[in-house]
Amino acid sequence: MRLTRRFVKYASFAHSAAYLVLLVAWLVPGLHPIEAVFGLAHGLGWFAMCALVIAALKLRLLDIRLAVAVAVLGAVGPFIGSAEFVRQDRQRATGRPRAAV
Repeated sequence: MRLTRRFVKYASFAHSAAYLVLLVAWLVPGLHPIEAVFGLAHGLGWFAMCALVIAALKLRLLDIRLAVAVAVLGAVGPFIGSAEFVRQDRQRATGRPRAAV
């Protein structure tokens, strides 16, 4: 299997979904077993996302802004990385040049 930007993008969305379930389980009383499972999924998912991002950076599939959004900020809020994928995809589709950060 070849690593692609699309694969990293969907892995980021899956990580965000696991985190969303974790947040719901944390907020709703009585869901502690689910909270434990998705807490573990979020933690291991974050490690996996870091490894994927490093590999994708080496292959030049991602830029550094997206990599930081997914790996660094993704530890506390995976939605940031997923949102950055969406933002960059929309920007590419419209053909607008990238704004300086």
